[in-house]
Amino acid sequence: MKKMMLGNEAVARGFYEAGCKVVSSYPGTPSTEITEYAAKYDEIYCEWAPNEKVGLEVAFGASLAGSRAAACMKHVGLNVAADPLFTMSYTGVNGGLVVCVADDPGMHSSQNEQDSRHYAEAAKLPMLEPSDSVEAKEFAKLAFELSEKFDTPVIFRTCTRIAHSQCAVELLAPVEIANKPYEKQPQKYIMAPANAIRRHPVVEARQAALTEYAEDCPLNRVEYAENRALGIITSGTSYQYVKEVFGDSVSVLKLGLVNPLPKKLILDFAARVERLVVVEELDPFIENHCRSLGLNPDGKNIFPICGEFSQALIAKALGAPTADFIPTEPVPVRPPVMCAGCPHRGLFYVLSKKKVTVIGDIGCYTLGSAAPLAAIDSVLCMGASVSGVHGFNKANGGASENKTVAVIGDSTFMHSGMTGLANIAYNGTNSTVIIVDNSITGMTGHQQNPTTGYNIKGDPATKIDLEALCRALGINRVRVVDPYDLVATEAAITEELAADEPSVIISRRPCALLKYVKAKPAFTVDSEKCRSCKMCMKIGCPAISMKDGKAKIDATLCVGCGVCQQMCKFDSILGGESCD
Repeated sequence: MKKMMLGNEAVARGFYEAGCKVVSSYPGTPSTEITEYAAKYDEIYCEWAPNEKVGLEVAFGASLAGSRAAACMKHVGLNVAADPLFTMSYTGVNGGLVVCVADDPGMHSSQNEQDSRHYAEAAKLPMLEPSDSVEAKEFAKLAFELSEKFDTPVIFRTCTRIAHSQCAVELLAPVEIANKPYEKQPQKYIMAPANAIRRHPVVEARQAALTEYAEDCPLNRVEYAENRALGIITSGTSYQYVKEVFGDSVSVLKLGLVNPLPKKLILDFAARVERLVVVEELDPFIENHCRSLGLNPDGKNIFPICGEFSQALIAKALGAPTADFIPTEPVPVRPPVMCAGCPHRGLFYVLSKKKVTVIGDIGCYTLGSAAPLAAIDSVLCMGASVSGVHGFNKANGGASENKTVAVIGDSTFMHSGMTGLANIAYNGTNSTVIIVDNSITGMTGHQQNPTTGYNIKGDPATKIDLEALCRALGINRVRVVDPYDLVATEAAITEELAADEPSVIISRRPCALLKYVKAKPAFTVDSEKCRSCKMCMKIGCPAISMKDGKAKIDATLCVGCGVCQQMCKFDSILGGESCD
C-alpha cells in the first residue's frame, strides 16, 4: 500500500518500520512534525524534551540500553546538542542511534542558514541526506542499520523542502528488533581522558571504513546520459531541481551519503564527463571535497552561497531555458505578523511606549520587533535574552537597569533561560526578566512543554510552576500580569524596573489560537465617533485597518481581546468586556 506523505511523516514512518523504540526531541521548524508523526505510533515512546541537548542525551541513554532511538531538531538545535554529539562519536552506540537535523536554506523560520554537513565532518560521523519522501523513509531505516553496523550515531539531514513536500510512499510492516543486551564497558562508554584517548583511533578507523563503504553503497548512485557533455554532482533537494530542469539529458552523480564522501566514485564520474558541476545549497561542502581530489568543478563560482535554490536559478546558471520555472505572476509578499488577539501585543506596545530597551529571544514574540511596535533591540539565540540583559546591565555599571528588560517565552525559558536567570541572581544585577507565558510552544505549531501540564500525546503531566521555579532560582520579586490589561502591564513594568533587586514579570495569557480559548464577539468602530487619530493602528493588529479615513475592524479576525478599545480616547471602539 502507498500513501502520500510529507517528508517529515515519511521519516517517522521509517523510524516505525525500523523498530525504533524511543524518540526525544525539541520542536523546531522544519523538523517538528517528525516527532509528532512518530508519536502516532504506540510502539514508539515519544517525548518533547526541554531542549535538544536533553533530547539527544535521552536518545543516547535508550541506545545504551539496547533500543533503537532517535532525537530530532532543527539546525540551530544541533548547536545545543553538539556537546553530547561530539563525544558520542567516541563512545559509539549499542542500539542504533539516529540524529535527525533539518536545515533551513532561505531562513524561512530561522535566525541563520548554517550548513549542518560541517557538524558531520567535524564530529566524524556519517550523514545521510534524502531527496524526497520515499528516500526519507528508506534512508531513515538504513540509518539505524548503519549505526549498528559501524557502531556510530548517524546524522540524518533534511531541509525545508524535503521536510514539507510530498510524494507517494510504500508502507511496509515494521521489523521486529529485540533490544540488544547491555554490557558494562567502562573503556567504551566512560569518556574520561584515559579512555577517550584510546577511542580516537577507533573513530579514525571507522571513518576509513565508511569512506570505503561510500564508494559503492546504495545511497550513492550514478545516472549517465548518452551525452556526457555535462556531469552534475548533487544531493538532497538540489537533485530534484536538477532533474526537473534537465530530466535525463545530463549525467548526474546523486549522493545520499554526504559524509564521508567517496573518492574513487567521484574521480571516475569526473573522468567520464566533459564539464563537471557541483550543485549544492549553502556551503561548497561537496565542491571543496572535489577540489581536495584535484578536480576543478564549477560550483559557487556560478551558484550563490546564500539562500535557497530553485529550478529557475539552476536553469539560468547552467544555460537551460528558464521560462517553465518562472511564475507568470509575481508571488505577493506576506510578512509575518502576530495574530489578532495575540497576548504578546499589549506587552510590546507598553514596552515600546515606555521606550524600554528589550533584549529579545526566539519564539513568536520575536515578531514584537516588527513595525509598528518595533519594540525589540536584539535577538540572538534560545535563552540569550536572560543572559544578555545581565551582561548589558553589567557593562553599563547598572545605569541601564531601570530601562532594559529581557523578554522570553515559557518554552524558551525552560529550554535555556533558567541558567541565565540563576546567573542574574548569583552574580547580581537588578535586571528585569519578562516571561511571556502563552501556555504553549507557539511558533512551531502548539507543542506542549514542561509548563503546560500535558505531554506530547496530550495526556496530563507534571506542570512546572514558573513562579516557584523563579523564586527557587533566587528571584524574590515575581509577579503575574495579564497583557490584555494595558494599565496593569505598564504599572508592573514601571515598578519592577525601579526595584533595587532582580525581578521577574510573568505576562500570562493563553495563545488566542488554542482550541480551548474561546473568542469573544468582535469589536466594532462607531465611525461617527472615530477621529482618525490612528492610535488603534499602533498595536499592529491585523484585524484593524483604515478605510475611507476611519478605523475598521474585521469581524472575521477580531477575537474580542479589547486591547484596541483601551487605546481609543474617543470611545469609538464598541464591544464586549476588554480584559476578562
